[in-house]
Amino acid sequence: MTSVGLILLSFGVVILVVSSLGLFVFKDALSRQHAATKSGSLGVVAIVFGAVLIDGGSGWWVRGLIIIAFVWLTMPVASHVLARAALKAKQLDRNDIETF
Repeated sequence: MTSVGLILLSFGVVILVVSSLGLFVFKDALSRQHAATKSGSLGVVAIVFGAVLIDGGSGWWVRGLIIIAFVWLTMPVASHVLARAALKAKQLDRNDIETF
């Protein structure tokens, strides 16, 4: 289980690094928040799951599931709030939203 946990940890770190590079590469606010929240949730879940597999204690499984549930519940809300803030700050037009 340790090798699978290390693979998941490495995968999560790679996903987070790639998504952080997307914050600098993408030009508009919606693309940036998409890079931050969508891949960020996958990276955090992979890291938590890998850490739980490495430790293997029964208490860590419950904590890991709570953390994963919290991340999956809050990331879409954060994404929505960021998109609304970008719209209110006039960083994108309503025409841009209609094309999506």
